[in-house]
Amino acid sequence: MKIISKYILLLGGVLSLAETCDVPAGSQRSFKETSGYARGIDHRVDSLLAKMSLEEKVGQLSLFGSDKKNLKELIKKGLIGGTNGMLPGRENVSGYLKQLQELALQSRLKIPLFFMGDVIHGYRTTFPVPIAEACAWDPALVRETDSIAAMEATSDGMNWTFAPMVDIARDPRWGRVMEGAGEDPFLGARLAAAAVHGFQGNDLSDPHRMLATAKHFAAYGAVEGGRDYNTVDMSGRRLRQIYLPPFQAAIDAGVGSIMPAFISLNGIPASENRHLLTTILRNDCGFKGLVVSDYDAVPELLEHGVAPDTTSTVAEAIGAGMNMDLHSGAYLANLPALIRKGRVSEATLNAAVSHVLALKFRLGLFKNPFKGATHGPLYEDTLLKKHRSFALKAAERSIVLLKNEGHLLPLSRKTKTLAVIGPLAKDRQNLLGPVHAVGRWQDAISAFQSITEAVSPDTKILYARGTGIADSSIAGFAGALSVARQADVVIMVMGESAGMSGEGDSRSVLGLPGNQLDLVKAVIKAGKPVVVVLMNGRPLTIDWLDQHVPGILETWFLGTEAGPAIANVLFGDYNPSGKLPISFPRNTGQIPVYYNHLNTGRPLKAGNKYTSRYIDIPNTPLYPFGYGLSYTAFTFSDPQLSTQVLGWNDTLNISVKLTNTGEWSGTEVAQLYIRDLVASISRPVKELKGFRRIHLAPGQTTTVSFTLCRNDLRFYGKDMRYLAEPGDFEVFVGGSSAVVNHARFTLKKPGG
Repeated sequence: MKIISKYILLLGGVLSLAETCDVPAGSQRSFKETSGYARGIDHRVDSLLAKMSLEEKVGQLSLFGSDKKNLKELIKKGLIGGTNGMLPGRENVSGYLKQLQELALQSRLKIPLFFMGDVIHGYRTTFPVPIAEACAWDPALVRETDSIAAMEATSDGMNWTFAPMVDIARDPRWGRVMEGAGEDPFLGARLAAAAVHGFQGNDLSDPHRMLATAKHFAAYGAVEGGRDYNTVDMSGRRLRQIYLPPFQAAIDAGVGSIMPAFISLNGIPASENRHLLTTILRNDCGFKGLVVSDYDAVPELLEHGVAPDTTSTVAEAIGAGMNMDLHSGAYLANLPALIRKGRVSEATLNAAVSHVLALKFRLGLFKNPFKGATHGPLYEDTLLKKHRSFALKAAERSIVLLKNEGHLLPLSRKTKTLAVIGPLAKDRQNLLGPVHAVGRWQDAISAFQSITEAVSPDTKILYARGTGIADSSIAGFAGALSVARQADVVIMVMGESAGMSGEGDSRSVLGLPGNQLDLVKAVIKAGKPVVVVLMNGRPLTIDWLDQHVPGILETWFLGTEAGPAIANVLFGDYNPSGKLPISFPRNTGQIPVYYNHLNTGRPLKAGNKYTSRYIDIPNTPLYPFGYGLSYTAFTFSDPQLSTQVLGWNDTLNISVKLTNTGEWSGTEVAQLYIRDLVASISRPVKELKGFRRIHLAPGQTTTVSFTLCRNDLRFYGKDMRYLAEPGDFEVFVGGSSAVVNHARFTLKKPGG
């Protein structure tokens, strides 16, 4: 399935696309964009603009949190466009927002407020963090969890979320890896579109739909050293080929707002980068919505060293295409004077305000300023139970089985004595992960509790914490070793705290924190079968575990239903089907390591020193993109092609026989990759071009089919034209990016 854009991105402008291979369901604009509807909103926006004072216009471009001292006074004067800062920690979000909206309706023009916040992976019901949910390779799942999050958030009066984060990330040192979909632009684009549809639905005026924000435009996930807020320098080709497709998919799905990155891109901070925010975003990508700054990003242009004072940062930002200022107050304090002095045109101001007002009309806020909140908090009634049920489904699909030596898993419920060890075994506070809105850790169920409830009443459960998440003391090791020696099987629940991932939480070393690895090494000496359950927000370097521990589950931060999901996988109630959306490095020195790399002029050749290699580790990741085991086994036949010669305007059908050769029912994710063998520029060794989730009973065989056409083979050539070149290609279908089964076809020349 291919995401079809109205535009293709060029350095020099926009080229309309007439060629499509197929148009996936849901790829059309989500907003009501019939000409009559659009004209109606335009007329109302123009009418309201004509009544507004300069200060009221600037106020609509200003967003403040609850820490603003004169917040309520500004609202009553109509000098604020919206507010954030009500999440997390506020007990009565709905009551607080109603109070503020009532103040807005006392202003001269009664323009309602935006209420925004980070609704990233659920609201009250907490779903797996996005990198975990991406392991399901299931856009429908993402759409549903974000739809539920929107329903719960709007019932509190929220109407705008700063999600989804669609940054491609190839460096797991970066803390915000947990907030995105991993390393691949194709998978990232599919999940970005799904998230937008989940939050916004097909009609933003629906009481339980909210405005989504695709962030961070662009290439934030490529920060040097994996250090948050750091610099990015990259070619225009890599930007367009790898980092922009998820944004384009979000735009095609109708996303209402976009947030630029904190970074400088090729020496120019994104917040004042006119080429990025206007030429690329508006002109090339066709974005028609609202551009909102990240937190205090406008005055931070001073720290970038590109402006002498805050007044200049405001002029540069709004001139580049930054419509709204989040939190800093720089627009409110400086824009009126800039307009009066002619440093910023009134036309620029009016265009920015028009984007704000148009979205408030689309959200239905002028008709119903208390949208959603008038019905009370839906998550307090029986719906919460239904949402938790879906959270369990999402959590189960997010778990990746990394290793299962000797078919240790699933465990028997009748195990005589089971030891549960580790700092996260009984933990509930970290299960929700970073940025969990109004989710309550008290609602979460620990792994230990769920394991205890899952086993036979005759099973003896032993427990030892062993160590803390980041401790250096070994005082608890002896107790852990003691219970391990008494057990038939040991489950160790290890990993990061929630505070080790997320914004501002980059790590330079990606092993288990503190002395957790030493604890595992000590327990292994007991000679008992060990299963390690990992909880974390990024890929970890776990080479030692892979070599010495027979069972490893990657569970990430799974949210409210973490414990039941983990227990269901451990004891076989759910057969794991998760696939990694990001490669696991062997060590930090290997970063970045990703599957769709270029081949180099001296690709690795065994026994040849003078090829691209390390002398101490393999080139390959520990676990590759797309990898994940099951309790059953699947086999793929070699790909069968409908033709070996693809006509310029034709479609190629690819099919494989997929068989469940094991003894369990299970789900496999069939993945389609291509390789362009000879092109005008060096091309990746593999590129994902399709995937399917397939459930099979033991012994069952099915035919899995994909299609490719010329448009799926396009790339940015030497002159930055987006095109397909005639020539030879390989196509691969298998269960991960490491697939070797392939077939070859040739794309003919036009008219050939």
